[in-house]
Amino acid sequence: MLKPSLQLKLGQQLTMTPQLQQAIRLLQLPALELQAHIRELLESNVMLEPVEETDTETQATLDGVEAPAPEAEPAAPAPEAQVEVVDDHWGEQSTGPSESPWSGDDDDRQQEFADSSGESLQEHLLWQLELARLDPRSLAIASAIVDAINDDGYLTESLAEIANTLRPEIEVESTAVEEVLQRVQQLDPPGIAARSVGECIELQLRQLGPDTPGLAVAIEIARHHLERVGGRELSLLRRELRTSEEELASALLLVRSCHPRPGAMVSSGAAEYVVPDVFVRRTDHGWAVEINAATLPRVRLNHSYASLIGRSSSHASMRAQLQEARWLLKSLEIRNDTLIKVARSIVERQAAFLEHGEEHMRPMILKDIAEAVEMHESTISRVTSGKYMHTPRGVFELRYFFSSQVEGADGSGTSSTAIRAKIKKLIKEEDTESPLSDGRIAELLSGEGIPVARRTVAKYRESLGIAPSNERRRAGSRQM
Repeated sequence: MLKPSLQLKLGQQLTMTPQLQQAIRLLQLPALELQAHIRELLESNVMLEPVEETDTETQATLDGVEAPAPEAEPAAPAPEAQVEVVDDHWGEQSTGPSESPWSGDDDDRQQEFADSSGESLQEHLLWQLELARLDPRSLAIASAIVDAINDDGYLTESLAEIANTLRPEIEVESTAVEEVLQRVQQLDPPGIAARSVGECIELQLRQLGPDTPGLAVAIEIARHHLERVGGRELSLLRRELRTSEEELASALLLVRSCHPRPGAMVSSGAAEYVVPDVFVRRTDHGWAVEINAATLPRVRLNHSYASLIGRSSSHASMRAQLQEARWLLKSLEIRNDTLIKVARSIVERQAAFLEHGEEHMRPMILKDIAEAVEMHESTISRVTSGKYMHTPRGVFELRYFFSSQVEGADGSGTSSTAIRAKIKKLIKEEDTESPLSDGRIAELLSGEGIPVARRTVAKYRESLGIAPSNERRRAGSRQM
């Protein structure tokens, strides 16, 4: 018979505290989502209050990045450059006095640059029709035509179908619909309400002056010979049109200057912007790494409320909010410190890329940065996801700087990003009459100490959107 008993066992178990869970969650949030999260907390926790950004900034200079040797004195040793971490003591700001509302200036600035029109293509066309002084019958027909235009600006229904949609309120024939269609096709943007690509291009060409060189030939191409242009059959096209080479070149220039999707010029979607979390700039001492102050949460502990909390049991909920506010501020400081450490370590390793471009990108994986900042790889993965760095070469996601490695003949490694850049450069400088094959590119790279297989070159070339050598040779011969 089984009897109940008590047993005592010792063991270890990993548990995630609420503070750790909050720190991890804040670490992986992008800048805009973090600001939205802070706004929600400001509305729910009375122990938090907004704080105005101060202008006090200090710089901490850190050594470790080597600058290239000056070209004028090649024999001189390469001086050591520095990566400066521009720190604004964010942690101190979060505990100072506050007198202004939460990021009010930022809200005004965002509203100033935001595209709040939200006007669709149909709304844009109907607004022009209201100013065209059409009679009520023609305006109703024109409205039906506008409803049949897709987002690219093309008419998707036949004239007979448009006439049927107007019945029984308006009895109209297809000829009358076509007359109103000609009025609609005169609206902005040029080429709107076309029934084919050729008609769209012709509508745009007819807005040019009659004395434009090559206009008549361009209109003829738009009507009957667009397939020849798409197939690059220029010699055959010139014979069919019975025109000179100069006139054909002018006509093709006019055709290619037209927009094939005029409706896309009027977009109702709001513009999406990338907000960099880190700024990197060149200084006299090397590279300076600075956190974007606009993305820093401007929030701090409300000492006025905190000082009123007593030890009474009625203040239990207030004490809980106070503890949550302190956890939040600590988590934000950890997020800020981790981001600047990771960004600085990336800049140290990719200084050659910042100086000379993609061909000098060093191979780098998450483990390299994790060992440099003494953190786990999962933490590096979270902090580099959705975070962007503004550099003199453009804005890049932090993940962009990580790439796989291809072992070289001398034991050194080359990043896949650098190999793609080299392939792109070789193809750009190739002879158009005898373009480089994937095998030949692999041989050239092997000569530079980068042993890559032909299939690897083909994979990288396809990722760059570059056609194979036989297609490039065919395209070059057609252009001639």
